[in-house]
Amino acid sequence: MPRLRGRRLPCAIVSTLISLATISGLYQNLGPRPPPLEGAQEVRWIASSNSWVDRKACKWFGVCGASHLSRKGWTSKTSNEIEAGKQGLLGGARTKDEMDLSDFWISGESRPEDWSQDERVLRKIPKYVFDYAPLVHLYSGEQFWPCDIAEHLLHTRPYRNYTPIYGEPSHNLTDLDSLNKYGRWTYLQSVDNVEDRPDWLGGEQNIPSTPHSGDGDDDEHSPGREWPDKELPHDGADETWYNVGVGDTEDKGGVRPLPAGSPVPIPIDREEEEQTDHTGRKRSQERQVDRRTAGGRSDAPAVLVVVDKGNNVTDAFWFYFYSYNLGNVVLNVRFGNHVGDWEHSVIRFQNGEPKAIFWSEHNLGQAYTYDAVEKIGKRPVGYIATGTHAMYASPGAHPYVLPWGLLHDQTDRGPLWDPLLNTHAYTYDYLNDTLRASTRTPLAPTNWFYFSGHWGDKFYPLSDPRQYRFAGQYHYVTGPLGPRFKNLGRQRVCQGNMECRLRNWIGPGGAGVSDGAGDGEEVSGEDTKVRLAEPQKET
Repeated sequence: MPRLRGRRLPCAIVSTLISLATISGLYQNLGPRPPPLEGAQEVRWIASSNSWVDRKACKWFGVCGASHLSRKGWTSKTSNEIEAGKQGLLGGARTKDEMDLSDFWISGESRPEDWSQDERVLRKIPKYVFDYAPLVHLYSGEQFWPCDIAEHLLHTRPYRNYTPIYGEPSHNLTDLDSLNKYGRWTYLQSVDNVEDRPDWLGGEQNIPSTPHSGDGDDDEHSPGREWPDKELPHDGADETWYNVGVGDTEDKGGVRPLPAGSPVPIPIDREEEEQTDHTGRKRSQERQVDRRTAGGRSDAPAVLVVVDKGNNVTDAFWFYFYSYNLGNVVLNVRFGNHVGDWEHSVIRFQNGEPKAIFWSEHNLGQAYTYDAVEKIGKRPVGYIATGTHAMYASPGAHPYVLPWGLLHDQTDRGPLWDPLLNTHAYTYDYLNDTLRASTRTPLAPTNWFYFSGHWGDKFYPLSDPRQYRFAGQYHYVTGPLGPRFKNLGRQRVCQGNMECRLRNWIGPGGAGVSDGAGDGEEVSGEDTKVRLAEPQKET
């Protein structure tokens, strides 16, 4: 029997390689052909390999980097080398323990005392947005928890494609957009080898705290609707809130006008909603919210962006950031890792009433009626998948991308995160591309929002021992674009301006609708011209 067990490992390896080769061969011959620009990049990517056999296997059979399946060469050689590399690349001590990250979040250039009354109206977020803020369950076995983008910037440096941009100082939330002068091929690359799993990548210190117990029914989950209600429409097309506004010009951004003149500042007293103390600094957000909550606070802040769509319709975008996305496993091989990870949920309101909610899933997503989803009190509840952080309306397994459930996400009722306890809130005029710090967090910076590059490494070349590709699926893909690229001016609640199926139940139904930029995303040349045009920033 021991002898039989000894044979299992090589048999499993051979079986895996045969399976991957078969799937890759089918994809290579039957899969979609890349457009010319991507085809040229593909040729360069394959040519980066130092192995003739690898290059030919990749070109002919779609099996790229098979020798890289071994983890040998993925990590740094010794613990001393890892530590030395960190110190050298970071250029001195710049750890979270040695600074207060919250200072970065009160470094905005705009000052509340200079706001006119009209300006305050533009910055005010309706109370109902906070009343219906989502609660989300992280996975109980998660390894890569929510992170603070301010800390993420301390551990990354700008690259143009695969070349470091020398001479640039370390960037923060108030000057990150200055990197736009290098064009769209800008990436925030980790200064550490991410396979060494540096502490900042995992965000363990940001696991939501155990909350104070709530009162009454506020702590109890109200189940969502698990079957279609034939009495209710589930496409939403007849509703006046279903398709509103003009959409993002050019679909995801629009040609941006030059900055307009600043309004004349008229000092007035602050509104009751504005959360600052006598020094102008924001008050502790723990004092801003009702302590009757079932969710816990994370030190990693969420970002709230509220968009007025007209017709008494408001979209509340809740963005969640993670420094690392751990991809899923197929046939014991992992795919889809990347540095930096933005996910989001959207709640659409009309006349102050929640109508629909959208949960992002990679570059997919699914929309539901508000009545369909699970709730705690009146707040909708979502579930965040382990590793990938895709968002779903229910716990369990969620297949996507490949057939037969080969790639699937897993969710459960792990730590309950209340983003309302630590959030930086903004309003956004999508027609003029103007982001404003809200009266709730008036000193929040806005420059980071206009960064047009990627929040992580570019997908690694085939010469990198950490990279491989089978059936069109990479081990490491490109880090994502930021919230500004998530179609904030969307007419329907789904991320794209294409079909948007609104479900009135949360039972099984397959993957969501694919549209818009997501993991490993790039933008077209035309959209790049749009995005790199001068935005009309807040005054």
